[in-house]
Amino acid sequence: MSKLLHIDSSILGGNSVSRQLTAQIVASWRAAHPATEVSYLDLAVDTPSHLSAESLGFRMPAGAAALTAAQQRENAISETLVAQFLAADVVVVGAPLYNFAIPTQLKSWIDRIAQVGRTFTYTDKGPVGLAGGKTVIVASARGGVYSTSDAGNAMEHQESYLKTVLGFMGVTDVRFVRAEGLAMGEAAKTAALAAAELDIIAQSKTAANQAQAALAA
Repeated sequence: MSKLLHIDSSILGGNSVSRQLTAQIVASWRAAHPATEVSYLDLAVDTPSHLSAESLGFRMPAGAAALTAAQQRENAISETLVAQFLAADVVVVGAPLYNFAIPTQLKSWIDRIAQVGRTFTYTDKGPVGLAGGKTVIVASARGGVYSTSDAGNAMEHQESYLKTVLGFMGVTDVRFVRAEGLAMGEAAKTAALAAAELDIIAQSKTAANQAQAALAA
């Protein structure tokens, strides 16, 4: 049985396009992989605090000074989140574009799972990711259009950041389902949602074919 971690980070609740897309992606994945076990994390509701002096320790080395009560509490949160991430075979992330970047809630989660010795390590040849072998599907929602020009690509630090940080952790299979131009009128929004839904269907067919091939192997 594979495990899927479904993450939402939009603060817009029922009005969120990224939440709509992640729900569709998860439903499509489960249709292709019926035995998938799904866990859910809503970062807008259950947001880990930003990194602080209390939450930087993660796992302390042997011989380090005893952790304070606050450090123990914060490190327990980090351990829960990184263990959940590492246990997942598939991670579906809702990532709207806020002020050219990802929501602060999603950044807080990434800061908690980016742990040396757990999701990456340093070697004499440079950093090596430890969280490979999983698929991450990002539902990207944007009010404007950023993917069709060099100027737009230079302005967005959402998809580019997620691909970079996930790659740093060893995740090479990062897929995007994008809906952009959502704030550019109803026609543009309708077209963007239709394109995203077609992308979800196409990815679902690919997933189904891969599942059948694995069973036949």
